[in-house]
Amino acid sequence: MSTNASVLMERINRAAWESKANVKWFARLEGWTDPGEQAAFECIAEEVRGQPILDLGVGAGRTVPLLRKLSHDYTALDYTPALVAACRKKYTDVTVLDGDARDLSRFADQTFKLVVFSFNGIDAVNPEDRQKVLTEVHRVLRNGGLFWFSGHNKRGPGHGEPLHFGVDKTRNPVKLFVRTLRALKDAPRALRNHRRFSRLNEEKESYSIMNAAAHNHGLLIHYITLEAQSDELAKVGFAAPPLVFDNVRDRPLQRGDDTSHAWWLHYVARKP
Repeated sequence: MSTNASVLMERINRAAWESKANVKWFARLEGWTDPGEQAAFECIAEEVRGQPILDLGVGAGRTVPLLRKLSHDYTALDYTPALVAACRKKYTDVTVLDGDARDLSRFADQTFKLVVFSFNGIDAVNPEDRQKVLTEVHRVLRNGGLFWFSGHNKRGPGHGEPLHFGVDKTRNPVKLFVRTLRALKDAPRALRNHRRFSRLNEEKESYSIMNAAAHNHGLLIHYITLEAQSDELAKVGFAAPPLVFDNVRDRPLQRGDDTSHAWWLHYVARKP
């Protein structure tokens, strides 16, 4: 990406996370995002139990109770002050830091057994900064430690989403009516965001930066193939191949598998 496009991506995504509506939305989230996330957790749980954990992009705290089941040696971090405040309010006994995953210099080398970056949080930064995140995570992990994160799938149905006004499905007619009214109210903003931000779309062979429909088309998101992400991890120094799950099923994927059904993928990478 050009420097200007990278700056705009940063500004656009930060504005989305900082909006009052989205902070409230994140604060309501609980539990697993999907079967693949839970399957990845179950694969690593016993190995990291009781060990130090760093939870990047914690948001308003969805992952706090999930990860604290594994260890109370737990530290959370997010770069959005409003989300940090929401997380601290919800979990008063947890260390929640205001910080950026691209700069983990406050932590010494080989501090953590597990680093987590859930809900595709790593996809909010440009490709160059993504490499900074991977490098920093590798540094703060202990030898044999694990990096568990998720990322949008370039070959999935969410890549290049058309204009969408986002009425969540429900069988409750009252809820459907309310959600439809809300979607109609938000439609002008979604249309405006889609028109503005889609101009910054950039597609390469292995990755792309695309406007996503979430939060009224208010995001620019990094998408990458399973193979390219695996290669990036290996270049930083993680062991190959990573353990990979998709967001639909609870069984591992292999390099070269068809991922066209998966909106995002969960990766578990090990530092040798």
